[in-house]
Amino acid sequence: MSHEYVIEVDGLKKHFPLRDGLFGQETGQLRAVDGVSFKIRQGTIFGLVGESGSGKTTVGRTLLGLYDKTAGSVKYRGRELHDLSARELRALRPKIQLVFQDPYSSLNPRIRVGDAIGEAMLEHRLCSRAQLREKVTEVMAICGLSAQHYNRFPHEFSGGQRQRIGIARALILNPDFIIADEPISALDVSIQAQIINLFSDLRDERGVTFLFISHDLGVVEHLCDDVAVMYLGQLVETASRDTLFSQPLHPYTQALLAAVPTLDPDSEPVAVVQGEIPDPSRPPAGCRFSSRCPHAVARCHEEIPALREVSREHRVACHRVSVEDGIARLT
Repeated sequence: MSHEYVIEVDGLKKHFPLRDGLFGQETGQLRAVDGVSFKIRQGTIFGLVGESGSGKTTVGRTLLGLYDKTAGSVKYRGRELHDLSARELRALRPKIQLVFQDPYSSLNPRIRVGDAIGEAMLEHRLCSRAQLREKVTEVMAICGLSAQHYNRFPHEFSGGQRQRIGIARALILNPDFIIADEPISALDVSIQAQIINLFSDLRDERGVTFLFISHDLGVVEHLCDDVAVMYLGQLVETASRDTLFSQPLHPYTQALLAAVPTLDPDSEPVAVVQGEIPDPSRPPAGCRFSSRCPHAVARCHEEIPALREVSREHRVACHRVSVEDGIARLT
């Protein structure tokens, strides 16, 4: 491999201006992403989880360049993406792809799916028009679609099939990094399993690296190699999947895991956290989670905790987590 990490994010911020009045004066900023740092290893699936409104989607779109960053660094294989020229960025586009949450909205209803899947190949001059159908049918087969689907329109497919079309559109460019933004949240459970297995196969057989954005911790536990938990624009905990699910340390992570339904008929999800996520334009002064945390003390309301390493590759942003005799625990 040419570089250990496919993606390196350091101090990423994305603030949206809030405007009001007759002339649209700026009255504040919505801090959708506020100092996020993580690294994604080659050939792994990195899960980014959190409640709706935590900033997960904004992270993905800023990585891809759909949003201009406010501050921070985003590197792809050691190269700063936002320093590339338009020509260099265009040449790099096929290697970084996005799978949208709503597959139907990302497809033109007037274009046959074969043409929709293959149009980027022609745009980037990766094959001739004579070779296009063969290339498209190959990638359709990988994604579980048959050649007879080539000339059909998007409305003729189920939700799961349309998501496969979206994955095929990304995959045909032979990317090595895919941002999957809530790709299965709108699908039936049986179809979700098929898409999850497809992502696993792409990682294991083709070495594709993923940023998997989701609020479904059950799926993340099954699919991802590393996980970052996001709350109100900031990361509160990052670790390997096994470490995070066996030893969650941040109160927010513990609350998310406690709320996951189980197959035990006698158990019920526990609502550990009360209240709603605060307004990102007016976040709490200290720890972002302090207004809802059952363990918060005075320091939590005054001082922002750093995301610090408490064990090997396990980082937590919480004043109440301490390390004694090499063991990290929430006090």
